[in-house]
Amino acid sequence: MKLDVLESRLGIKFKNEDLFKEALTHRSYINENPRSAIRHNERLEYLGDAVLELIITEYLFATYPTYEEGPMTSLRAALVNYQMLAKIARGIDLEDFILLSRGEKKDTGKAREVILANTLEALIGAIYFDQEYDAAKKFVLNFFIPHLAEVLEKGLYRDPKSLLQEIIQEKMKLTPNYKVLEESGPDHNKEFVVGVFFGEKEAAEGSGSSKQEAESRAAEKALKKLSE
Repeated sequence: MKLDVLESRLGIKFKNEDLFKEALTHRSYINENPRSAIRHNERLEYLGDAVLELIITEYLFATYPTYEEGPMTSLRAALVNYQMLAKIARGIDLEDFILLSRGEKKDTGKAREVILANTLEALIGAIYFDQEYDAAKKFVLNFFIPHLAEVLEKGLYRDPKSLLQEIIQEKMKLTPNYKVLEESGPDHNKEFVVGVFFGEKEAAEGSGSSKQEAESRAAEKALKKLSE
């Protein structure tokens, strides 16, 4: 791994290079390479999750003094969910530096997004542990806060189903309804495909590991089509 390339992108120079490598090491790599001297990144991910939430909370609390707990919680959730984390990770090509097993390298879709999100959290944890709070705060503000305008403009802080219902009720005087179109997989690993309908017309489809997730994805796709 050319860690100096990633350090340049991050604007960080690690004191402890092993800590940096640990942040980029997925459990699957250790399972495939048990003699590796590097640990997997789950402990750092645990730390980074807490540090990220604190920094975003602190920023929103100071920036929006009139906001109550509810709106701030919704904004924070939109900035720290796994989709946003994966988007930011892809923006710095973090995927090129993650140590994965051969099997995990072939995986795509949601599983890969979750790995990217978790690795970014681990990286935040490593920055905090290596260089303390101010360095982690600078990193988070540099890479996360630029997305706040998009979150506010597109209403990403709002539940997509509620937002879609509000728009369709106003425009069409209808309430969107959801139907399960497909259900597959064993009980412990179900996959649902759900369609969202405006009256009898299907507007979009979404898939997920639960009906709720599939409905939310369908609503997101319907909102995207409406915006286009």
